[in-house]
Amino acid sequence: MFKPMGSQSGESGDRKKELEVSEHVKCLILGSGPAGYTAAIYAARANLKPVLYTGMQLGGQLTTTTEVENYPGYPEGVDGPAMMEDLKKQAERFGTQVRFGMSTRVDFSGKVKKVEIDERILIAADTVILATGATAKYLGLESEEKFKGSGVSACATCDGFFYRDKVVAVVGGGDTAAEEATYLAGLASKVFMIVRRDELRASKAMQKRVFNTKNIEILWKHQVKELQGDQVVTGVDLFKNKGEPGEEIVRLEIDGLFLAIGHTPNSEVFREYLETDETGYVITVPGTTKTGIPGVFACGDLQDKVYRQAVTAAGTGCMAAIDAERYLGELE
Repeated sequence: MFKPMGSQSGESGDRKKELEVSEHVKCLILGSGPAGYTAAIYAARANLKPVLYTGMQLGGQLTTTTEVENYPGYPEGVDGPAMMEDLKKQAERFGTQVRFGMSTRVDFSGKVKKVEIDERILIAADTVILATGATAKYLGLESEEKFKGSGVSACATCDGFFYRDKVVAVVGGGDTAAEEATYLAGLASKVFMIVRRDELRASKAMQKRVFNTKNIEILWKHQVKELQGDQVVTGVDLFKNKGEPGEEIVRLEIDGLFLAIGHTPNSEVFREYLETDETGYVITVPGTTKTGIPGVFACGDLQDKVYRQAVTAAGTGCMAAIDAERYLGELE
C-alpha cells in the first residue's frame, strides 16, 4: 500500500491515512512546459488517453518570457504565456485531460507506477512521462521579480536578440556565465561580467574566450545590490568588495541583466528511484528518453542541462510519447 510521506512537524489525522488509488491511466504526464504539452499531443494522438498535471507554474519557464522569437512557426514572434496556451489547447483538442496539481511523491517500484498529487490524490499509471523542467536560480531581490521579462533574463540564447547594440551585464563566474557573456558579446555593444570572487570558476578554455573578447569587461569582487528602472531595467547598484575594508556601492547603467548562476532541476521527488547526475538532472539512455525504470520517461529541461530551449524540450517531449507508446506496445 502506498503511504504518503509525513512532514517534519507532524500531520493531521487525514494526512496520515493511506491513500487509495483514485484512477488508473495509460499515460500520466507531469509538467506543462513545451516538453509536457508536446508529449501530451503525441500521446493523445496515439490513443494513450494522457492525463497531464501542470505543476505549480502553468506553462513552465516560458510564462516568465514576454516575447519568444526563436520558436518555429511564429514568424512575428509570440508572447510566452500565449504560446503555452496554444500548446495546451492543442493537447486538449486531441483528448488530453489537463489538470492543475503537482506530484508530491512517487512509487516506481512496481510494473504499475503510482504518483501522489498534492498529497491527496493517488494515480496509478502504466507509463509516466516526467517533464517537470528546471528552475533558474535567481538572486532573490524584490526588484529582480519586478523586472523579470523586462530587463531580467536567465537565458541569453532566448532573449539576447532584444539587446542588440545595447549594454548588458551577466551575473556569474562559471562556464555558463562565460558562455552567456561571449554569446551576448556578439549582439550587445558592451557586456559586463559581475563576478563575486577575484577569479573565474569557468574552465580555462572558457576563460580564454572571455579574456579575448574585447567588449567584455569583468567586474571582480562585485555583487548585485538592487536593480534600477521604472518599467524596464536602466541600471544596477553593485556592492564592491562587500564585507571588506573599502566596501562601496557602484551604479552601473545597463539595459539588461542576465542571471547565469545555475539551474535547479525539479527532480527531488523522483530521486529515490531515478539516477541523476551530481546536480540533479535525470539521466536517460542516450538517444532516448528512457530512464533506468521501465515505463518512466524523462524529457525537457529535467534531463537537458546543455541546450535548455523550448524547441529542444518539445522535441524530447515528442520522443517521450513515442517511447511510451512503444513500451506499451511491447507489453501487449
